Amino acid sequence: MAANFWTSSHYKQLLDQEDVDVLHPLDKDKGITLEDFKLIKMHMANYIWKLAQYVKVRQRVVATAVAYMRRVYTRKSMTEYDPRLVAPTCLYLASKAEESTVQARLLVFYHKKLCADEKYRYDRYEIKDILEMEMKILEALNYYLVVFHPYRALSQLFQDAGLNDINMTQLTCRGLVNDTYKMDLILVHPPHLIALACIYIASVLREKDTTAWFEELRVDMNAVKNISMEILDFYENHRMITDDRVIAALSKLNLKA
Repeated sequence: MAANFWTSSHYKQLLDQEDVDVLHPLDKDKGITLEDFKLIKMHMANYIWKLAQYVKVRQRVVATAVAYMRRVYTRKSMTEYDPRLVAPTCLYLASKAEESTVQARLLVFYHKKLCADEKYRYDRYEIKDILEMEMKILEALNYYLVVFHPYRALSQLFQDAGLNDINMTQLTCRGLVNDTYKMDLILVHPPHLIALACIYIASVLREKDTTAWFEELRVDMNAVKNISMEILDFYENHRMITDDRVIAALSKLNLKA
């Protein structure tokens, strides 16, 4: 993996939000709206999270898998690349990229177990389906598998801010970073700015005065505050998302164009 974010393929692939929020014509033909598109990606991020709990992989593997899934849909349609197969395959690929390999048969076993849940009642894919989709995803990603995450920056920033001994603030930050993967932030913003936005929110919530520290950083505080607002807006809107809305969005993928 590249040691420097600014020279990495990740940095070179950062997109503007309007380039992320683009619906493929094939998906439009299915009646999928931009809202459906975002809902499905969020739901599949949750699915990856759930599946990862069964196979017991590190948080970094989960984050990388979600980043892959989101990258795929900046280039490919959900109609051709069914997210219900892309999601477990991204977890499989990420486990190898992050050197925490999970066997495909184990993913298929727990995928079938999850199908008992109404929210995840998908087709029961087999090992060959995962392996075939893996090659398609690698091609869609142009074989660029490097992903930098806010977690690493978060640990360094905690130490610099003198927040090492404030456990609740750290826990709040890590929870915030986890939730950013329910959005497209990792495709749009450098990871250190996402980490700073999470620290900014957590310090306000925990009533910790970090004003002087942020001033010393000489970072673009407008960017940090804008990311913070995106995160807070997500929480506000997330409360109104029901399972029925997600299931309705996914059902459009089953319609014949």
